[in-house]
Amino acid sequence: MKRIFFPKISRASMPSFFFCRSISRGRFIMDDLKNPSIREEDALLRESMLRFGRMELMGETAVQDRNGTFARENWEKCSAIGLMGLLLPKEYGGSGFDLMSGLIGLEALSYSSRDNGIVHAMIPQMCCGIQLLLFGSEEMKEEFLPDIAQGRKICAQAITEPDAGSDVGAIKTRYERSVSTYMISGSKTFVSNAPIADVVVVYAGSGSHEKAARGISCFLIENGTPGMWRGKPLEKMGLRTLQNGELVFEGCKIPLSRIVGKEKQGFFMLNETMEWERLLMGALHLGVMQRVLEKTVLYAKQRSQFGNPIGKYQSVSHRIADMKISVELGRAILHKAGRLKMALKRAPLEASIAKVHLSESLKRICLDAVQIHGAYGYSCEFELERELRDSIAATVYSGTSEIQRNIISRFLGL
Repeated sequence: MKRIFFPKISRASMPSFFFCRSISRGRFIMDDLKNPSIREEDALLRESMLRFGRMELMGETAVQDRNGTFARENWEKCSAIGLMGLLLPKEYGGSGFDLMSGLIGLEALSYSSRDNGIVHAMIPQMCCGIQLLLFGSEEMKEEFLPDIAQGRKICAQAITEPDAGSDVGAIKTRYERSVSTYMISGSKTFVSNAPIADVVVVYAGSGSHEKAARGISCFLIENGTPGMWRGKPLEKMGLRTLQNGELVFEGCKIPLSRIVGKEKQGFFMLNETMEWERLLMGALHLGVMQRVLEKTVLYAKQRSQFGNPIGKYQSVSHRIADMKISVELGRAILHKAGRLKMALKRAPLEASIAKVHLSESLKRICLDAVQIHGAYGYSCEFELERELRDSIAATVYSGTSEIQRNIISRFLGL
């Protein structure tokens, strides 16, 4: 069994509260995750994540949300216990866990943290690390992966442009190769972590007459490189503690060694990386769904109208039952996709199915929770309005629901 990497958190020190009582018989709803088929190391990781999120990531989230500020102290706490390198090998400073462990751990962390932004900021960090691990040169791995794994360098993935979102082949950022350098020119937008990034993975086209997607290559650019500028954080409806922004490249020259993989392999690498991103994001969605479900169950038991707890009325209880169904289906779909990804290396169909179900279920659960809580759900005090705002973009980022359905349809031969 792998050694759990949280030196200040041990299995013996786990609290007995597990945060929320169940709907019946005094069970804890988080006990639903205690599946006997889960490996012991994953159970320990999950308990560590629950404890860490509860004790360390429960700060002034409402204030940070209003101000749109990035909680760097939370980033440093997560980095200190090895979260940024959760899925990277120990030889590069990582924690050495596999994908299934990552899904279980991230769900527990997302469940127990109030700051949805900080856990979302971890995903591009993890995905950049995975991309360098899979496709980077050995020199690139040795130079960058230890700092990425320890959170010393914050990463961003620059894909989306003002005129190119779902249509990646339409990107206008271009690269030109000379004897000793690549020169990158163009702009990216809605890039998570862009305003605070130390390292950026940038996708750019060759500008040749071949099919646009086939000409895409991937490059690693450090902040401070002449010709690269980071924009200010963008104002957003939700996930306001996650810093999104623009990146501009004007004749930005980098050494030939800073290409990730080979020229014109960028589209393939992007598809591979997006599978990881969709699965890891799904784990975050599950954690929030579980948390909102529990809060709603408690409210339905405590809130009384017309002489009965509102949970006794089928119009409420059936809606909560549907929440539970969505959570359980989502976990089964996600874990199936994770197992296939580990066994077969590729799971594009399953990743898209998980992305559609979990992102749409997250929005529906948050909206139903607000409705059940009534005016309290609309108020800022219960924080459900923030959960709803944070959920809205889930069907947009990492590939829209429409694009995921296109992918699923193609696998069905349509």
